[in-house]
Amino acid sequence: MNPYLDIALRSLSVYAFMLVAIRLTGKKELSQLNTIDVVLILLISNAVQNAMVGDNTTLLGGLAAAAVLFILNFVLKKLLFKSQRLRDLILQHPEILIHDGKLNFNKLSHLGISDEELKEAMREHGVEHYKDVKLAIFEVDGNISIISGEKNLKQTHFKRKKIHKTLGLNE
Repeated sequence: MNPYLDIALRSLSVYAFMLVAIRLTGKKELSQLNTIDVVLILLISNAVQNAMVGDNTTLLGGLAAAAVLFILNFVLKKLLFKSQRLRDLILQHPEILIHDGKLNFNKLSHLGISDEELKEAMREHGVEHYKDVKLAIFEVDGNISIISGEKNLKQTHFKRKKIHKTLGLNE
């Protein structure tokens, strides 16, 4: 087999695996990487490097793998733009946390959002009580958007921080 076709097929396989793995692990906060996430990404990139290029350690082999990844990414974004079905399969969806002052405890529990995190998001945007929140949405990028129930509606964003309960550290 042509060595560059082999690299292309290997890169395609790794790309597909990574998309599925990220989707299954529910990583909604990829825009908010903490130390553990950065270490994971570095180790994964090192682990899959050989899977993509095999024993071809040449500059052209590396550039071929990178080119395939860029092309796959470009094509996937075009397909996602055109296909609602594919978007539903691959992408996450926003989740409603509060609607007209009523908390959705099942969603909060499922997403691992604590009462304190939600209260912090509300305080940062000048909302004191749950009943004053018209809508609170956990966005796919990890933000909590809050729309207050005031006459002059304002939308605000809260960037969720990951809390490491074992270490007691905020990131």
